[in-house]
Amino acid sequence: MTGTYARFIDRWENRLANRDSNRIVRPFEWGLDWLGLPPTDDPAQAIQEYAQRSVQQSDAFFAYRPPSDFRLEGSHLTFTSPLESPHPENNTVHAEFLPCRKAGGRALVVLPQWNADETGHMGLCRLLNRYGVSALRMSLAYHDRRRPAELQRADYHVSSNVGRTVHAGQQSVIDARACLDWLESQGYRRLGILGTSLGSCIAFIAAMHDARLRVAIYNHVSTWFGDVVWTGISTGHVRRGFGGAITQDQLRECWAPISPASYFDRMPGRDLKTLLVWARYDTTFLPKYSLQVLEAFRSRGVPHQVLELPCAHYTTGQTPFKYIDGFAMARFAAKNL
Repeated sequence: MTGTYARFIDRWENRLANRDSNRIVRPFEWGLDWLGLPPTDDPAQAIQEYAQRSVQQSDAFFAYRPPSDFRLEGSHLTFTSPLESPHPENNTVHAEFLPCRKAGGRALVVLPQWNADETGHMGLCRLLNRYGVSALRMSLAYHDRRRPAELQRADYHVSSNVGRTVHAGQQSVIDARACLDWLESQGYRRLGILGTSLGSCIAFIAAMHDARLRVAIYNHVSTWFGDVVWTGISTGHVRRGFGGAITQDQLRECWAPISPASYFDRMPGRDLKTLLVWARYDTTFLPKYSLQVLEAFRSRGVPHQVLELPCAHYTTGQTPFKYIDGFAMARFAAKNL
């Protein structure tokens, strides 16, 4: 980075990124069992072929049976995830519902970032209420109340276990779509989705597979899931777990089913009001990947708006950038939903 301001942001970003001391380098695993694949002498090829099939048949890959056990207690919604994992805690989806009396049938599903705790994005949900939009904030797979007891972080959603990471992304997409089912059952018809960082990836894939959505807000954007994990400062410990067992190109192919770039060609023809947020000095979602997303929208003639933040990834959550970002997203939702 060049320039005094850029170096200032970079130092600030690195301080924030290195606050956590509980990151664990976990051993590499292909995780064939998570994908229902038998043992093989060439697990890389097996997963790549599985990934290709999953992308080609993505409507089936993200298909599900709507839950029948939605339960709202106070503001807390629970239901059984339509996609089961081996971890009982993770199979109960948790969400917080913040209704707005003036919503007029407008509601957003809100998906926070990787490792967000149960309070993450609640302030944003309250801001959406001020703008006349109800909000349903869902915990991603393996996060907060869904986290197995042996974990301190949401490691199982993004890890050096290749198959488990695919399964976790698939589960979060399906769970987000199930949240739309519940909102519909409550009378909401003008539906949108908002996701930040990992939540943005999940939100994009959900939007590409669910025609009920009218508005999509992607807070930090990138192309390939594998490239973000391979190059980002927040996932350095995950990359170290790969060792020399997999290359960046192989990882990109293996994680294609949970990558936004796999579904860019589904964008044209959708009546979906879209806001793309990116950060000029981002070292987690590298700007070159964010700019590729913007170009994908432009080259396909897909209408969208762009918000460029003069910060990086973690610094987006700091003053003044969190206010610039939050108010822009809330205004966009209120205007377009």
